[in-house]
Amino acid sequence: MKNNWTKEETIIAFNVYCKIPFKTSSKSNATIIKYANIIGRSPSALNMKIGNFGRLDPELKKQGIVGLAHGSKLEEDVWDEFNGNWEKLSYESEQLIAKFSNKPIEEVSNIEITDIKEGIEKETIIKQRVNQNFFRSTILSSYYFKCCITGLSIPEFLVAGHIIPWSINSENRLNPRNGLCLNSIHDRAFDRGFITITPEFKIKVSNVFEDFENEKAVHDFFLRFDNQKINLPDKFLPKKEFLDYHYHKIFKK
Repeated sequence: MKNNWTKEETIIAFNVYCKIPFKTSSKSNATIIKYANIIGRSPSALNMKIGNFGRLDPELKKQGIVGLAHGSKLEEDVWDEFNGNWEKLSYESEQLIAKFSNKPIEEVSNIEITDIKEGIEKETIIKQRVNQNFFRSTILSSYYFKCCITGLSIPEFLVAGHIIPWSINSENRLNPRNGLCLNSIHDRAFDRGFITITPEFKIKVSNVFEDFENEKAVHDFFLRFDNQKINLPDKFLPKKEFLDYHYHKIFKK
């Protein structure tokens, strides 16, 4: 029987918790199997750890999803340390995965670095890309890899968009509650304020489309979604104050 979980293993388990839809977590899940092998635990043990983190997530509780009933103090400590400090979690957990895998962090995080010169600039860019990749993985998995407006599920067309732009609020640039899974067209429209999502999770379409309302494409891509509710995520529900900011500050009324 293996020893008790270490803090490093538990941090990696929290990383995995963020990367997979909670309802699909099982000992046969390919992602669970992959990371269980990396840390030298059984898929069942890692899956149980994911369930233990689920019990700490207030958003899951609101949906009646309570996770497993029992867990350890270490899980609570890791949750308290990293939940809300997403930049620390993303990079530190990916560093640990690289350490356990005995591979460079850029390899385990699937990022390209061929265009980066050696030195401090390279380290900064690698960290930024690792964080961005973690954010994308967290957002897309929370929405079951489907656009929250259209339901489109082709990965190449999906974007992990920010509600409050990266440039305006760096403090929440990796906060999954500041993210939406959108297809590339609606992501661009959201960024430019042509559409918004209200704090009640309803899609609003800007009046600027009135000049194009006779175009079938405009109707098909935008107008028909007006006042519809988005498909809500498995976890990391968009924060209402972030949506309120976008509605009042970015949306073109």
